[in-house]
Order: sequence, then structure tokens, then C-alpha cells
Amino acid sequence: MAHTLESATTAPPLSLEHATLLARLDEAQSAVDAYLELQPPADSFEPQATPTTALELSVVMPCLNEADTLAVCITKAQRAMAEHGIVGEVVVADNGSTDGSIEIAERLGARVIRVPAKGYGNALMGGIAAARGKFVIMGDADDSYDFLEIPKFVDQLRAGHELVQGCRLPSGGGRVLPGAMPPSHRWIGNPAFSWLVRRMFKAPIHDVYCGLRGFRRELFDRLDLRCTGMEFATEMIIKSTLFDADVVEVPTTLHPDGRKAHAPHLRTIRDGWRTLRFFLMYSPRWLFLTPGLALVLAAAAAYALALPGVAIGGVTFDAHTLLVGSLSGILGFQLLQFAAMAKTFAISEGLMPEGQLMRKFKQWATLERGLGVGVAAFAGGVALLAAAVNQWRVAGFGDLDYAATMRWVIPGVTLAMLGCQTVFSSFMLSILRMARK
Repeated sequence: MAHTLESATTAPPLSLEHATLLARLDEAQSAVDAYLELQPPADSFEPQATPTTALELSVVMPCLNEADTLAVCITKAQRAMAEHGIVGEVVVADNGSTDGSIEIAERLGARVIRVPAKGYGNALMGGIAAARGKFVIMGDADDSYDFLEIPKFVDQLRAGHELVQGCRLPSGGGRVLPGAMPPSHRWIGNPAFSWLVRRMFKAPIHDVYCGLRGFRRELFDRLDLRCTGMEFATEMIIKSTLFDADVVEVPTTLHPDGRKAHAPHLRTIRDGWRTLRFFLMYSPRWLFLTPGLALVLAAAAAYALALPGVAIGGVTFDAHTLLVGSLSGILGFQLLQFAAMAKTFAISEGLMPEGQLMRKFKQWATLERGLGVGVAAFAGGVALLAAAVNQWRVAGFGDLDYAATMRWVIPGVTLAMLGCQTVFSSFMLSILRMARK
């Protein structure tokens, strides 16, 4: 079982390289002593779960060689719970530390969960899965987040909210202390990605990267999160929004990273790209549907100008415009197919809800209807090509007026191609819709 801070400080000393860490416990000692004086002797900050008493909160900290700051984070979390009557535990999800972090956590009464699978998301999922509390608060163990702010997250969870997201940026009422965030993150990356998550997914937050947040354990179980890396935090926000969870934002303060032994785990370019990649993969609308519709509309405009050979301001739109319009239409139609397939797959895998529009599309776009539309389009294309061949026959299979003939050939080829794609994509959609046990 866990031990109190007092017993931790009288226990046998840590190894020489970690001995200096004991000095950092002094700042938390006085606050915890006040709590201990009011309590009977106990060997743990974690109350025993009984049929009538359950843990209300689990504070989960992912950890990978955080010996510089882990002790301060744990004692602050314990102090916050003790001073505000929160029955809870501290869970350290260790991702392979070799610097004594595990020993520090155990000495301070935290429950250590060893997560061998590497990655920020893996560590958090392992720690949350082992959490015993009704509520979970996750936060990095680098002392950049003040765990003394735990009570305001718990208050919002007690009020019924399902996800309580911290916000470090002034746009959401938060504060970034000098030196706590690189300028590129502060003024470019974080605001840009936060704007994207509001625009693309309508998430009601202003700081998508804030790692200090609280949520109901039942929400975590319902979301079925998949990301194993830094995208885990953004996936939680996106899926909570898509599945209509009750999300609220609370301001928090970001402090300078307290680690000395190693640099932050975050990599600007790598993790920024992984976030953008995740946004696009999680939004068939923005990745496929929107550009697909734009290309189809551009194709329709090109055909409207090129088929009759319209001239505007001395510029004549002819067969070449028709050819480029066909290219745009084919690419656009393919993107629309990808959008339908990606959305269907995401729904079948529980990555996002179905939605009313997709429900209506599924009812209309049956396999049989798709086959009918595809065969009709292919037949129409073949008919246009046959008309072009007939023109060639009438000309004695000699030279043709290519500008005139291509007005039959290009639409014919395009329509036949779209018809074939419709037939086979209808089968693909039907395969993706097959129910699984």
C-alpha cells in the first residue's frame, strides 16, 4: 500500500543521483502536514474502497524519466485532494523509466502502472484503464501544470459535465507564464490547430493541446480511443464533440517545464504534422467531400463554357477546356466516392456517429440503385462514342474536325468511366456496410 509523505521522507534514502530530489519535497511538506495532523495515522493517502465508499477521483500522470519533477506533481495532487475532501488516488503510468521515477512514485504513495507499449497515448490509456475513480484527471508530470488546480476540474465534473478541458491560452481565459511555451507554439501552432478543431469539428475549446483535463471514466470507456501517440489528447476532444458529450473549458496556467535531465518529449514538426494528419483522417468531409464538390463544380462550369464554345473577352473555351473539365470531374467524383467509403468505414468502426445526412444517403444509395445509375451512365457514354464513330464513318474515315468531334468523344469517355466507377464503388460501399458480429 501507499505511504504518507512523512513516512516517505524517513524511509531509506534514494540512490545518490536522486538524493537531491528529496529537497523538492520540502515545498509540499508543510501543506500535507496540516492534513496529517487532522487524521489518524494511516499508511496511504488512498482510502480503502468499501461497499459504501468508492474513489471519486484518479489523477493519472504519464511518466517517462520524470524524476526531476514527479515528486512535486504527486505531492501537489495529494495535497489538493486532501485539502478539498476529494477521495482519490494518484496513478503513475510509467512508460519505461530508468531514472528512478518508479521508486519516487512508490515512496510517495502513488500507484504505479507499468505500460510497456511505447507512446504518450499508450501510457495514458494504460493508466486510465487501471484507474479506480469515477472521475479521471490527466496531466503531464513535468510540473508545467499545477495540480493544485484539481478542485476546479472536479467541481465541473460534479456539476455533470463529461469532459472538462483546461485552457492555457488567454482566448479561453488561461495564462502562459514567461518561458513556459515556445513562441512558435504560443502564437502559431497552438492557435492554428485550436482554430482548426473548432472549424472542422465544432469543438467548444480554445486550446486543443492542453494536457490537463478531467473526464468521467464512463465517457472514456464509451469513446474507445485509438491513438497511441501525442494525438491521443486531440482524439479525445474530437470524439467527445462528435458524440455530443458535455464539454466545458476551464482556464488554467502553464508553468515552465521543470525538468533538467532531458528536453521535452514534444517534437514541433513531427507532432504538428501528426496532429494535422489526424484531423484530416478523422474528417472525410474536409479531406474528401469538400474538395470533391469543388472539383465537380469546376467541371460543370468548364463543360457549360466549352460544349457551346463560349467566347468571353476574346478567350474561346473549346475542346481543351472540355478535356481539363473532364479531368476535374473524374477526380472530384473519385473524392466523393472516397468520402462515402471513409465515412461508412468510420461509422462501422465506431469512430464517429452516423448522422442524419449519412443515414439518408445510406437509405438512398443502395447497391441496386448504384448499379442502375452506373450502367445507365456507362451506356450513355458508349452512345456518345458511337455517335463520334458515326461522324467518322460519314467522313469516310478520313480527317475530322477535331474541335467538333471531341465534343462527343470527351464527354463519352468521361461518362463511361464514371459509370464504371459507380458500379464498382457501389459494391465497395456494400462490402463496408456488412455487419460484423
